[in-house]
Amino acid sequence: MTNEVTTEILVAHVMELAKAGKRLDGRGIDELREVKVIPGYVNSADGSAYVQYGLTKVVCGVKLEPGTPFPDTPNAGVLTTNAEIVPLSSPDYEPGPPSPQAIELSRVVDRAIRAAEVIDLEKLCVTPSEKCWTCFVDIHVLDDCGNLIDAALLAAVAALKNAKLPSERFGLGETAPLHVAHTPIEVTFVRLGDTLIVDPSSEEEATCQGRLTIATDERGHICAMQKGRVGAFSPQDVLSLAERAEAHGNKLRELLHHHGHAHPGS
Repeated sequence: MTNEVTTEILVAHVMELAKAGKRLDGRGIDELREVKVIPGYVNSADGSAYVQYGLTKVVCGVKLEPGTPFPDTPNAGVLTTNAEIVPLSSPDYEPGPPSPQAIELSRVVDRAIRAAEVIDLEKLCVTPSEKCWTCFVDIHVLDDCGNLIDAALLAAVAALKNAKLPSERFGLGETAPLHVAHTPIEVTFVRLGDTLIVDPSSEEEATCQGRLTIATDERGHICAMQKGRVGAFSPQDVLSLAERAEAHGNKLRELLHHHGHAHPGS
């Protein structure tokens, strides 16, 4: 049987299940996979976290180093977010320059961190126009089994919460925890026919007719949205998904608070 025929059969099966309110892995349409968070995963980083959504695995490391403020923001520190999807994470990725998926991943995570004002960049300024802290947020995808965006932001926020400002190392005072003001959580939905499901697997992402990611914070604010794939969502769809995103976000924030693992969708 050719790959094309196999893919067509899988697509038809996924769509038929969704129509009946079912999914390949047995979850309900509004049920997340089991989520695990391990902060402090990388000893050499100033902050780090390992996050697992089902079989999707992501590690994020935070490094803080003295640098120079940008000319247009002389009173603020610098935030740089980078995502790397290594070839071993999926047969779909090859060695070489950053893939479009990696570029989108880093931009979407960066946007949510900035929009929610997770860290106050002005507090990372040491001397205006001369010296500031540069915060590097590096995301590494170890295993892509779907929904990288949600896993990546959760790992980034957990790593920032785990981070310490290494002032003593650079002769800039005493080392102290990095102040994290807000906790944005991204929740991704995809359309399968008339059904809108949360936390898509790889097979569901490949089959979907539209993807919508909504970031909310602990204040109930919608911080960011990202539309992906070909397909449309009505205004009513967006309003409904925003409510679902906030509900899932609250459960995941509670998970972050307890530094453990849970099945937030159950």
